Amino acid sequence: MNRQFYLPRPENVFRPLFGLVLLFMISCQIALAQSSVHGKVADGKGESLLGVSVKVKGSVQGTVTDGSGNYELSNLDPSATLVFSFIGFLPKEVVIGSQAVINVQLMESPANLEEVIVTGVFDKRSRMESSVAISVLPAKLIQLQVPLSAADLLKNVPGVYVNSSLGEIRNTVSSRGVNVGGNDVSNGYYYVSMQEDGLPVTNATYGNYGPDFFLRPDLTLGKLEAVRGGTASILGNNAPGGIFNYVSKTGGQTFEAQARVKFGLEGNGRNPYYRADANIGGPLTSDKTLTFNMGGFWRQNNGARYPGYPMNNGGQIKANVAKHFKKGSMKLYAKYLNDHNSWFEQLPTVDFKNPHLAPGVKQTSSVLIPPVSAQYTINDSGEQGTFDSRDKIHSKDLAIGLNFDHSFGKGWTLENKVRYAYKTSYWNTTSIPYPFAIDNVTFYGVNSLAGKLGTYSFRDLATGTELANVTQGINFVNGAPAGLKFTVNRSNLPGAEVQKNSLLFNPLIVFDNRVKETIDQVTLTKRLSHMSFTGGLYYAHAGVKRLNPNGVGSMFGLMGSARPQPTAIVYTDLQGKVYQVTNPEGTTGGSGRSVATNIFDLTQNQLAGFFGHTWEISGKLNFDWGIRFERIRVRGSNQIASATTSTDGGTDKNPLTLYDNMGGAVTSTLDYNKTVKTISYSTGLNYKFNDQLAVYARYSQGRKAPDLGIYLNVQSSVNASYLNPIAQSTQQYEVGFKAKQDRFSLFVTPFYSLLGKVPQQALGQESAELTSTYTTAVLYNKFKTVGVEVEGTYNLTKQLSVRAVATFQKSTAVDFNTWVLNGNGKADDQIQSYSGNETDYSPRQILRISPTYTSDKVYGSIDWSYTGRRAGNVANVFYLPGFDQTNLNLGYNVSRRLQIQANVNNVFNQNGIMGWSAPGGFPASLNTQGFTKAQMEGNPNAVFFTLSLPPRAYFLTATYTF
Repeated sequence: MNRQFYLPRPENVFRPLFGLVLLFMISCQIALAQSSVHGKVADGKGESLLGVSVKVKGSVQGTVTDGSGNYELSNLDPSATLVFSFIGFLPKEVVIGSQAVINVQLMESPANLEEVIVTGVFDKRSRMESSVAISVLPAKLIQLQVPLSAADLLKNVPGVYVNSSLGEIRNTVSSRGVNVGGNDVSNGYYYVSMQEDGLPVTNATYGNYGPDFFLRPDLTLGKLEAVRGGTASILGNNAPGGIFNYVSKTGGQTFEAQARVKFGLEGNGRNPYYRADANIGGPLTSDKTLTFNMGGFWRQNNGARYPGYPMNNGGQIKANVAKHFKKGSMKLYAKYLNDHNSWFEQLPTVDFKNPHLAPGVKQTSSVLIPPVSAQYTINDSGEQGTFDSRDKIHSKDLAIGLNFDHSFGKGWTLENKVRYAYKTSYWNTTSIPYPFAIDNVTFYGVNSLAGKLGTYSFRDLATGTELANVTQGINFVNGAPAGLKFTVNRSNLPGAEVQKNSLLFNPLIVFDNRVKETIDQVTLTKRLSHMSFTGGLYYAHAGVKRLNPNGVGSMFGLMGSARPQPTAIVYTDLQGKVYQVTNPEGTTGGSGRSVATNIFDLTQNQLAGFFGHTWEISGKLNFDWGIRFERIRVRGSNQIASATTSTDGGTDKNPLTLYDNMGGAVTSTLDYNKTVKTISYSTGLNYKFNDQLAVYARYSQGRKAPDLGIYLNVQSSVNASYLNPIAQSTQQYEVGFKAKQDRFSLFVTPFYSLLGKVPQQALGQESAELTSTYTTAVLYNKFKTVGVEVEGTYNLTKQLSVRAVATFQKSTAVDFNTWVLNGNGKADDQIQSYSGNETDYSPRQILRISPTYTSDKVYGSIDWSYTGRRAGNVANVFYLPGFDQTNLNLGYNVSRRLQIQANVNNVFNQNGIMGWSAPGGFPASLNTQGFTKAQMEGNPNAVFFTLSLPPRAYFLTATYTF
């Protein structure tokens, strides 16, 4: 067999070799093209920026900078473009090319500074990228206005209803119809969290104790971030309605200092206002990694309605020291507040169809108690207490805190915020100042005089002139006794236009609140190129002690003047013995007498765990969701005291001085131990069409455990049987439309809110005795609100811009039952249903428009606001009319350092009504929900009380920058 050998053709040999060479060359080219890049990102001052997004344009590939501002990316095409973006800074694009190291400096963007948000989000995002309804008020906007209070600033936020007509404290804040309802300003922050630097101002809230006692805006305030609904269910402490975070300034890289003095005339130009603010900050070391900031304020003012002593006097000082490390930072801060505050009480009003002040009453009139002091003994303990109306509500806050964050690399970041505070709030004030008729049994029952037959003489304490004389006797019907009869022998009491034969009832109210609390929140975040995970724990412990004396005394003032004057009351019995009902200061108490004092001692422990996940599905679509588990345990003991009648003549051993012939002792102790557990969750989607247009949608299910007020109301075995703390529920659907260009921005948010398990109680009286009050059983109700929020700005020119916020909503009581109290005692109490009616205190329109002009020398704005009409109660008996208010702000830059600013609040002196109380005196006045159409129609000319806007005020401010 012959074998033949063939040589391969050349093309058959070189073809595979050529393929291998070509494959090798392509592989080399690919290897050369896929390079790695690293670098550092800093701001205009050279400071490292943590969390900067570094992305490959047109792809999902990317990363974020660590605590030192460093980043690294691999497998990159040299022709690709890196996009560096960070909230509050202008984005920057860099073509990779042959560069292996790319260091970038980002410049701040004034147009975006107001969008730097850290509240209510799982990671730092701009408003265009987040699915949360949030507004940011920068320091410049805050400083242009003269707010009455911290809550007053929230009028610049859509969807938020603010009643700040009481003054600096005891305000009411609600969002999207999620409110406490009625005139119960004692619980004005029930569904929202007022925060300072990321932690609640206080975690213990209850009637007549809340966050605004300890929160004051001044020059140390850097900005305010306001979240409505949404993630507040997850990142807020038991506050599904919203989070309002007041963020303090920290020291910068250069030394800066400001001093501000303000003089004003409130009460339509009558009553002086004095204030001084200061703030100073800057680096403490040459490398500028250690900085400080310190400042505060002091002010004194007589108020819009002068009671005879300053309405507010005191101030605060705040300081912080911050250390910046390569991979994190640490800030130590402290605050000391020592302030005295009172509030504007309601004024006599007539005409339910067109409510206006009663004849003889002016917008500047005061019904607060004049300067009065009283010493008393707490029960039979021998411990002394003091009431002094000039001390008002005396609040102190000593707080120290530490914020710490650290980046461990590879996207891991730990943050911890902890604060300890000791807060006290001592009340020396009055409340429910309603007219009491001296020819009615209620007056005598309140003062333990019912059945003491004889003649009563009412005299002007200052002059001794007798103003009225009344005889208390037995009323006979068909020869049989039928109660008491009061005969007015003569009367020349002022204020007959308000209510005939009447004095103004001013009880001496004392609440001694002492709260020690620790709050700690720790979060751990893992960031990936297009995803982040956040887990956290929140712990708060509050030790609460409260003393509440009942019966320190009362003063009965003369009506018909700018402020009430005390009355002396003398009683002569049928045997001719003369008794002094009031003491030398005109009060039915004081003078060292023993007072029945309830003592409350409780602790609240709150533990919550939360988790959030953010996923950047694409360069345009973001998805996030979160869940929160919360456990609140309250244990306490309420020592309830009862009044006793002295048999030895009281403190002075004189039985003819009735004002000190009383005593008090603890007669029962009520213990409780309750735990409420809740689960809340929220999820949202945000789609960003481009840098100018985005939309989002969110659903949230929140829970709200009752505040401590439900436990403090346990003052009898009957109340204890009602104690069943149930978490309230909130559901919110919202859709957001966001548009932004160089000259304008617009945010429109339609929403649907459902609030359930809302408790409703009423306070009644068993008899004419003031101490015979009782609380009804709890009824639970449900409300829904549908509306739309609008926030927009438009720059007409470089100097002229317009900012507007608006809320259009309708709130309905889906299920609502309330107590109608008839005569004294529980027997005739009834439950009335008003389901389907409009919710009270929920205006259909809330508008605020602020055109602003700014030039090198002159700046100013006009703030015009409108609040639509509101139902007075869920029974819809009558409506509080809508009103508008105009504030004027003008400023002049005298030099680069000196500014002069003038403000006029309520330019046209509008008397807009914000709240009301029912006619009939105490306690009927407090049950506005139980006031019916039959009662109004039966007495259409009845005098009721309303709370209105403060009258016109003028302010002049000088600011010097060092």
